[in-house]
Amino acid sequence: MERSMARPRAVCRVRSMGFAVLLLAAVAVASPGAVLAVDAPLIDRVEHGYAQNGEVKIHYAALGEGPLVVMVHGFPDFWYSWRDQMEALAQDFRVVAIDQRGYNLSDKPEGVDSYGMQHLVGDVVAVIRSLGAEKATVVGHDWGGAVAWQVALNVPQVVENLIILNLPHPNGMARELATNPVQYKNSEYARNFIEYDASDPRAFFGMPMKPQTLAGWVTDPEARKHYVEAFERSDFDAMLNYYKANYPAGDVAGRWFAVQENPGPKAEMPVLQFHGLEDTALHAGGLNDTWKWLSKDWTLVTVPGAGHFVQQDAPEIVSETMRWWLLARQD
Repeated sequence: MERSMARPRAVCRVRSMGFAVLLLAAVAVASPGAVLAVDAPLIDRVEHGYAQNGEVKIHYAALGEGPLVVMVHGFPDFWYSWRDQMEALAQDFRVVAIDQRGYNLSDKPEGVDSYGMQHLVGDVVAVIRSLGAEKATVVGHDWGGAVAWQVALNVPQVVENLIILNLPHPNGMARELATNPVQYKNSEYARNFIEYDASDPRAFFGMPMKPQTLAGWVTDPEARKHYVEAFERSDFDAMLNYYKANYPAGDVAGRWFAVQENPGPKAEMPVLQFHGLEDTALHAGGLNDTWKWLSKDWTLVTVPGAGHFVQQDAPEIVSETMRWWLLARQD
């Protein structure tokens, strides 16, 4: 399968949420695993733990010691998406990559409502709290980027720094979907995800949703093996529920989004943002005017030749930029 055919991506525009106090009350438990020799594969060296958000258990993999960095993957993915960044940051930071609910080793609650943005944000806060931290650098890609933006905007007291990969600010994404025909067309796949269930081939680019097709975008054979195993443990309808729960209902013309008259709160922390310019789902125009919605400095890194999965397409520039940017912000 061609990578361009099997590169599903996600965008979202969410409603404002007033649930910060509830989220901060999340209770968590952790169960660390053994650490192996540094020359062993990363997938065998990470420690595994779980955080509890209400009745939902969220799995994470952790590596390194130091200030906390929490990484949130997108669709279709799992914690292993961050393997290169975990290796690069672990010498200076405690890097924790989660499996979002519905994926791999995390719980898979039933029902569309279980995947509303407030629950996804709560999962990240629960992980931070489970590790005994007051704040963390939150990193997100794709759906993980949507979640990371909302953690930063709704629970800013837990976010030290924000790093976003290939997911424009919610206001920029809403504007592009409302005014840019290219972005609207590029997001057609999301409308299919909302309309159909995982058992219907129309949902997933005319192909059945199964581990092998979901992992079709992964080019490295060893990594693909891990992806297939992770997707065998995942819930495909749960993956689609992210779209069903968080996209606003549209009219017949499908114009779900409108330019926001009230842009909402500004992000109160420094922001580092990456965008692979070959992304065929998320138009780079969504990055325009991002500075209007931020209170502190914004570092934008555009990466020619990299696509939607920029952390894997350009691992060196992403990993090393993350590292020096974070080290520059240490006391």
